[in-house]
Amino acid sequence: MLAGVCTLVIAGGLSACGGSDSSGDAAGGTTTIDVWLMRDSVSAQFQKEFVHGFQSAHPDIEVKVQIQEWDGIGEKVTAALASNDAPDVIETGNTQVAQFAQSGGLLDLSDKVGELGGAHWLPGLAEPGAYEGKQYGIPYYAANRVVVYRTDLFDKAGVDPAAIKTRDQWIAATEKLNKGGTQGIYLPGQTWYALAGFVWDEGGDLAKPSGDSWKGTLDTPEALRGMEFYKKLQALGKGPRDSDEAQPPQAEVMAKGQVAQIISTPGGANVVTESNPELKGRLGFFPIPGKTADRPGAVFTGGSDLVVPAASGKQAAAFTFIKELTGDAWQRKLAVAMSYVPNKTTLADAVASDPGTAAMAAGAAVGRATPNTPGWAAVEAKNPIKDYMTAVLTGADARTEAAKASESITEAMESGS
Repeated sequence: MLAGVCTLVIAGGLSACGGSDSSGDAAGGTTTIDVWLMRDSVSAQFQKEFVHGFQSAHPDIEVKVQIQEWDGIGEKVTAALASNDAPDVIETGNTQVAQFAQSGGLLDLSDKVGELGGAHWLPGLAEPGAYEGKQYGIPYYAANRVVVYRTDLFDKAGVDPAAIKTRDQWIAATEKLNKGGTQGIYLPGQTWYALAGFVWDEGGDLAKPSGDSWKGTLDTPEALRGMEFYKKLQALGKGPRDSDEAQPPQAEVMAKGQVAQIISTPGGANVVTESNPELKGRLGFFPIPGKTADRPGAVFTGGSDLVVPAASGKQAAAFTFIKELTGDAWQRKLAVAMSYVPNKTTLADAVASDPGTAAMAAGAAVGRATPNTPGWAAVEAKNPIKDYMTAVLTGADARTEAAKASESITEAMESGS
């Protein structure tokens, strides 16, 4: 959503780096910590500014930042946690924390939650950062989907986006837009993250704990209502029923034709205007509507948490680093610099002047994450949810297909745990 060039950042300077160097610890009373951050999670300028500011405030801690690639990072982190040479702080995807915590390789930070302002953390970052009642991941930043819309097509149809607060109002507006040569919404049939939000809105879930294991729950009445809404919305456009938003890239589809809306991160709007510069200034954003006007729709919250390996010998310095980077002052700067949602609901005003990020922040306040079990990775690898969605959208019985999908989800989680 958001590469391995390795950088050493000391007092704001950048240079090539090698392995861990703790020589400063003994020589000058300085603790050197190794930090793994992910490619493009922050800009080089923000990284430089933060490390300079951090080391100015904590001259006894020297920071080495190594930039990691997302591709293959799960295996690399797993190997590092099992070694005697793990870094001291690792950025990890919020939904990856459970699989790393299961191995026993992460430091339990539960006693630090209050000190870090955990009462105000975004639920979609905090909940997957916990495992079996203990907090291992500290929320870092978030991003999620919103509605990206064509302001000119809304004006032409007489639709006021500010008046769309509920799902029923969204359907009515989309029906009004879906006329002539205009698609009310381009929604591919396998956009399962959007489906998850509708299921959560109804009080359902993709899977839930059942005794000592997990069970797929797409066949519950609540989850079926979420699929029913998805089917109704998807029909108000010409999105393919057998592919997701990447095949073809939905932003490119919006750029080419008369598509009034897509469900995307705000960054999708940049892709649209890069493909069709004529649409610059004609795109707007609003949060995915909820069932009632007082609460936006639940959305899948993507983003990152920060963790400390149990094998780190510099846990106090590592925590100081995390406390600074996830604290209010640097979170506000990060949100503005990177157009991210900050890690606390109380910081949403930091992005109020950025329409796309402000829309994300509204949704993130009630956002969720995928089922918090290490076995969920196996579900996404096979992804029976996509096949289920296509089957229902092409006329199959929803209850029958949901039961099949739930069974496949259960089997995948059992094999992946």
